[in-house]
Amino acid sequence: MTTKSTSSTDQDRVRIFDTTLRDGEQCPGASMTLEEKLDVAELLDQMGVDIIEAGFPIASNGDFESVAEVAKRTKKAVVAGLARAAIKDIDRCAEAVKAARHPRIHTFISTSPVHMKWKLQKEPHEVFEMVIQQVTRARNYVDDVEWSCEDGTRTEHDFLCRCVEAAIKAGATTINVPDTVGYTVPEEYFALIKMIRERVPNSDQAVFSVHCHDDLGMAVANSLAGVSAGARQIECTINGIGERAGNAALEEVVMAMRVRHDAMPFTTGIDPTLLMRASRLVSAVTSFPVQYNKAIVGRNAFAHESGIHQDGMLKHTQTYEIMRPEDVGVKQTSLVMGKHSGRHAFREKLKELGYELGDNALEDAFKRFKDLADKKKIVYDEDIAALVDDEIAQAHDRIKIVSLMVIAGTMGPQSATLVLDIDGAHHTTQATGNGPVDAIFNAIKALVPHTAKLLLYQVHAVTEGTDAQAEVSVRLEEGGKEVTARGTDPDTLVASARAYINALNKLALKRLSVNPQTAFG
Repeated sequence: MTTKSTSSTDQDRVRIFDTTLRDGEQCPGASMTLEEKLDVAELLDQMGVDIIEAGFPIASNGDFESVAEVAKRTKKAVVAGLARAAIKDIDRCAEAVKAARHPRIHTFISTSPVHMKWKLQKEPHEVFEMVIQQVTRARNYVDDVEWSCEDGTRTEHDFLCRCVEAAIKAGATTINVPDTVGYTVPEEYFALIKMIRERVPNSDQAVFSVHCHDDLGMAVANSLAGVSAGARQIECTINGIGERAGNAALEEVVMAMRVRHDAMPFTTGIDPTLLMRASRLVSAVTSFPVQYNKAIVGRNAFAHESGIHQDGMLKHTQTYEIMRPEDVGVKQTSLVMGKHSGRHAFREKLKELGYELGDNALEDAFKRFKDLADKKKIVYDEDIAALVDDEIAQAHDRIKIVSLMVIAGTMGPQSATLVLDIDGAHHTTQATGNGPVDAIFNAIKALVPHTAKLLLYQVHAVTEGTDAQAEVSVRLEEGGKEVTARGTDPDTLVASARAYINALNKLALKRLSVNPQTAFG
């Protein structure tokens, strides 16, 4: 027997069945409030999800109420409720979805030997009869009934085909073959779906669906293999959340078919520009963070730090990106500045921030950037701006820090050993003080004598995190003249020294003589 033919529309169109509110919420710790579920359902409906599985009505009164409320409010999508092969489950589910414009009852029963023996404690013939009875009961309530053979990928083929045929004959309009424990592999799953469609005489009367778990990391690949074999519904969740290792991720299956349409010539009704928004909403309401390297919606999905990659991206985006970030609702590609970034990306980042540096200044700034990147995991735009401002301010300074070592702690006095470059010559001193900053300033004054008074000393973090750069502001006054200068560095003490010296350079640049010991006399 050959696989049943379908119209070109059916052949190309894949329905997206989202079970974030049901299977996704069963993930430990991922429970949502009613209002949160309604927000998620509204966005799923807006983005073009075909079927929203709103919950498991028999599970609790709260679950029943949320399914019923989603059913009332959903404007376009089919709203499904899940029910075991039990009279009370199906009746409760029917009551919950009855207000939906397009209601569906999704009923299931285990068919694998291990499940029938240990979970159901029933013989195959008993399970077979339950399939017929419960699909028939569900069909008496609604025209749209989905039947699932739980643990289908570990079910004996002859029994599986008998159950599928019986479910369709009893009125099931969708047949779901779940890889409940994430056990199968793509080639195997393709063959399974193909086998069922070819062997079951009435298979052309139902839509076949795939529901794959990610225990071996193959949920998306298995789902797409099932579609290639003739399935036309994918059951998935936003961010791939779900029991154990989760489900196939909606955003991944949608974009895989969109980007690789040449290999998988299928379409969906999903608006992909809402994928990032949906990801962030589900992450927020479940308090489940999205891993940084998550495909499509992870923070690093469109971020590049490697100098080689950044150089390629600046020349042509398709060198390292196979889709546009705006296609999935991301504002733009991010060239993350870090220790792997190259000069090309650094120069472009400076232009973006409004800086035009000459070759020598660029080289000096790039060196300081690399030094900073070795200390920080992420170098933010604010870090680079502060670094370049500091570099520009010091470009013509006659006093520069060569090295600084500070000893501080509860056992005083604190001391600072300082080496300054003054007009090209190195000068060294050691000083103590009432705290490390006082010791540093005393050391500076020993090498560059002056009468200036310290009017302001202020510290703040340039960016967030404990590894943030410190920006220190210093205001000095001498002879009625006031100057303010800044210094930045991941080390607050080094930033303090930079700020103080920058202020001295501003205050006394014209008065600095060849002899630094008398320059401020």
